[in-house]
Amino acid sequence: MDIPEDLQFSNFSRLIGCRVHRLSEGEAEIALSMADHLRNRGGKLHGGALFSLMDTAMGLACSTAHGFDRQSVTLECKINYIRAVGEGDVICHARVLHAGRTTLVVEADIRQGDTLVAKGQGTFAQL
Repeated sequence: MDIPEDLQFSNFSRLIGCRVHRLSEGEAEIALSMADHLRNRGGKLHGGALFSLMDTAMGLACSTAHGFDRQSVTLECKINYIRAVGEGDVICHARVLHAGRTTLVVEADIRQGDTLVAKGQGTFAQL
C-alpha cells in the first residue's frame, strides 16, 4: 500500500522515530529502534514509547481500513507489558478486528524478533 509519508505519521511519531514497515488493508506494521532519548531510568525502552508505537500502529491500521481521507482518534487502549527491551528494534503489528460505521476495534502485538514484548487492544472513533 503506497501512502504519502505526510499522511502516515504525526510529528510526535516522527519525533520518537517510528518507521513504516508494512501497510495493508486493515493492518499496519510500524518499527521503532532503541535510542538514548527513549530509555527509562533503568536503561530500558520506556513504556510510554512502546505505548506510543502501539497507538500509532493501531491508528494507521484504522486508516488503512477506512481510508486516509478520514481521521481516527483513540477512545480507549489497554496494553500489557510482557518483556523489557534493552537494545535493538521492535515492530508493532496492528490489525483491525472490527470496522463499524463509527468505531473500530484493533489489536496489536509488539515483538522483538520472535519474542512478544507487549500486547494491546484499543477502540477508535472514525471522524
